[in-house]
Amino acid sequence: MLKKEVQNKGKTVKVTFYTHKLPEADRVYLVGDFNDWNETKDEMTRLKDGRFKIALKLKPNQEYQFRYLVDGEWHNDWEADKYVANPFSGDNSVVITTV
Repeated sequence: MLKKEVQNKGKTVKVTFYTHKLPEADRVYLVGDFNDWNETKDEMTRLKDGRFKIALKLKPNQEYQFRYLVDGEWHNDWEADKYVANPFSGDNSVVITTV
């Protein structure tokens, strides 16, 4: 799930990324083109209900591809704004930061 909030008079968009419930997961990372697909940079925080979350400030009017890396396995956000094929025979989730 994605929650978006326009900030700084439209200069940034705070996007909070939430996974679905992952009660068995130990570590979850948000990985995407906003962090050069770095697999360890943006670790998500576990919530009491079993989901994970992280908030990033992104540039407005952009499309960012991303995926969740859950204990070494790739997952999509099934509530993303859209999906695009990736070169590894799968899809990437996309968040659109339209202001």
